[in-house]
Order: sequence, then structure tokens, then C-alpha cells
Amino acid sequence: MVVPQQTERRQSGIEDITGPVVFFIRRELRVISTVDFRSGVRLMVEGEPFHIVDFQHVKPGKGGAFVRTKLKSYLSGNVLDRTFRSGERFEEPDLEERDMQFLYATGASYTLMDTETYEQLTFEKSQLGENADLLKENMVVKILVYEHRPIAVELPNFIELKVVDADPGVRGDTATGGTKPAVVETGATIKVPLYLEVGTVIRIDTRTRSYVERVR
Repeated sequence: MVVPQQTERRQSGIEDITGPVVFFIRRELRVISTVDFRSGVRLMVEGEPFHIVDFQHVKPGKGGAFVRTKLKSYLSGNVLDRTFRSGERFEEPDLEERDMQFLYATGASYTLMDTETYEQLTFEKSQLGENADLLKENMVVKILVYEHRPIAVELPNFIELKVVDADPGVRGDTATGGTKPAVVETGATIKVPLYLEVGTVIRIDTRTRSYVERVR
């Protein structure tokens, strides 16, 4: 969707799932151009908020330049492959960010505390997106709010979690390059190298939910 080069002010807030709006913030929206494309940049496509997972600027010998992208929807989690003409412009999603500390989970309900007001709010797991199962107690995260409702939890890019369940490692597996599923302390399942044992602390890239390295 191509939009004019302009900014506008909008008012938005977040609602507790069991109560009224608890805060309002005015923020200035900006226009996103293809020259601004980076991994993680947010933009509106066909009326829906997405963020860029991957992109590649292409300058062919003939014809105009363009950008290939992989976009992930904040609402559905679907990943789309889209190509845009160089210079196209897009509206920035009207997303609010609220810094919150994860306190505890009871079943599918997650309770977090606002780090500024100390107010506690409870959300359903489905409201926090696919990375809700990577939340560890006392972790500070950003809750993303769209049209007054939480749609995702944004974790630090890298986190460290302990492996609590996995098939035993086998001597010599370090050279095979294979992986196996492992359950970490938050309950999430991550693919890890075959040689890793239960009790190992690993670093995880939350943007891809992938294993990075063994910490200890």
C-alpha cells in the first residue's frame, strides 16, 4: 500500500482483558520507505501490521530496482514473501510499546507488571504471540498493543534458558551437525545440537526461536 509522505497523530491505549483502558499515549507515526527496510522494521501491508523478517535489495541490469522481503504478520503469525518497487512507501503501524516484567503464569494466563506504574495485568497466552512460551520469571519485555489490544510480546533478541528435557547426547555427535528437540525451563521446545545434555544453559535468538550457542 503506497501512502503520501506525511505523519499524523493518533491516540491509542491498552485494555486489561477484564477491565477498562488503563493508559493512553499520543505518538507520531512516520512513513516507511524501502530505503528504511531492516530486519524488524514494522509496516502496514493491506491494512495489517507486519514486521520484516528478511529483505534483499536487487538492482537488475534492466528495469527498476526492487526489494524482496519476508514479512511476518503480528496478527496471524503468517510469513509472506513480497516484492516491492524501490522507493515505495508504507504507513507505520500504530503500535504502542509498554515495558513490563513477567511475574508468573497460571495455565494459559500470564501476569505481568508495568515497570513504571507497578500495575499488574493478566493476559491470555494467545494474546502474547508465539514467543509467550519463552517468558521466564522476572524477564522484562515489551508488550505490543494494536487497536487497544495486546497482540505480541517482544523479548530481548537473545535470552539464556536451561534445557530441562532432551534425549541423551551421544559421544561423537559434535561432528554430525544434526539436531534434536529440547524442552527449556519455560516449557518451549527448541532444536539443539545432538550432543547437548539436560542441565545445559543455552543462548536462544528469540527472533527465529533458534539455538545460538551453549553458555554453560
